[in-house]
Amino acid sequence: MRKYAGWCVVVVGAAVLAAGCHGPQAKVKEGQINRSMESQAIGKQYIEATGIGAADQNMTNQTQRMATSRNAAIAAAQHELLSLIKGVHLTGAITVEKAMETDSKILTTVDEVMKGAEITKQEWTKDDGCVVSMRIPKKTVATALGVAIP
Repeated sequence: MRKYAGWCVVVVGAAVLAAGCHGPQAKVKEGQINRSMESQAIGKQYIEATGIGAADQNMTNQTQRMATSRNAAIAAAQHELLSLIKGVHLTGAITVEKAMETDSKILTTVDEVMKGAEITKQEWTKDDGCVVSMRIPKKTVATALGVAIP
């Protein structure tokens, strides 16, 4: 019975992969950033963005180069996510960005939503640069702001 249990796990795993449960597309191939990649987007379920961080080549320690480039890539992806969220319309012509200028509660809410962003992929280049993909569920943003996001 035990020898069949292992095969069941393999078959179920293959079925899940075949059903389309996979992560974001690779942005780095053979140590180089792809010349073409999907941009940030508001999809069906998520608001997604990509950030690229360069490594400081003056650092002699590879771990430091990789850590600093990752931090820079995360900051860049967060900036892109924030730009997308700021463009969401609350009512009529009022965007989140305009509302944030006058309402500190909305500013705090957006800040909290940003903290919930999830890193879905991180890749390093040959020169220790980093590409990070992040996302926030649209439902989380919509619920926090009390709006519908198309």
